[in-house]
Amino acid sequence: IAAANDLFELMQAGRLDELGGYASADPDYRLDEVRFLPVIANPAAKILCIGINYRPHMLEMGRQPPSRPVVFVRFGSSLVGHGEPLIRPAASEQFDFEGELAVIIGKRARQVSIDAALDHVAGFACFNDGSVRDFQRHSGQFTPGKNFVASGSLGPWMTTRDEIPDPAALQLTTRLNGEVVQQESTGELLFGIAELIEYITIWTELMPGDVIATGTPGGVGAGRTPPLWMKPGDEIEVEISGIGSLRNDVREPDAS
Repeated sequence: IAAANDLFELMQAGRLDELGGYASADPDYRLDEVRFLPVIANPAAKILCIGINYRPHMLEMGRQPPSRPVVFVRFGSSLVGHGEPLIRPAASEQFDFEGELAVIIGKRARQVSIDAALDHVAGFACFNDGSVRDFQRHSGQFTPGKNFVASGSLGPWMTTRDEIPDPAALQLTTRLNGEVVQQESTGELLFGIAELIEYITIWTELMPGDVIATGTPGGVGAGRTPPLWMKPGDEIEVEISGIGSLRNDVREPDAS
């Protein structure tokens, strides 16, 4: 897009309305000619993740229903784009998958009511909240297990809000090596998107480019007997109806 280096810059300039004009334009490149970055690659963006937000996942993890959203953070360095490798860390073999719907904020949001919350959404993307389970359980905070470098992914692109008339009517499917391991409707979220935005903007200001990963359905590797961990050579795919498919290979442990 003219005079914008990336989607984050376009959002910062308040120019999202320009995107519609490119929907019918001829592409400059084929998909196999480009390298995908995370949809929002700017390290200044907040990446807020919601835990225990689908009832089946709550049950498989032995959790009680939360009275308020469970929020933790990821850093930008922990995410890669579509087609880029996820790196299983050398420190653990408990590398788990979590397919999720990501919400991308398009307009400043502070003290937003639930009725106005979706007006602040620019669009949606697929998210894989790759989790290193033993590190996640080292304490009551999830942060260490959620922030290994290149352990999660965001993409393949942002589908704008006007293309998703009802974000609670999407089908989320996660496949490991082609086999379905998670499948759920986003209508089963305990806290919906508008509720999450209302709650989060009580205590922080959301800005254009910030991301909310809304939580994962049941079926994660840690909830199975025996556990099912991602390993080098695997392919993990998160598909959401109306948005697309986010695919990543898993590579050898990172020794750095």
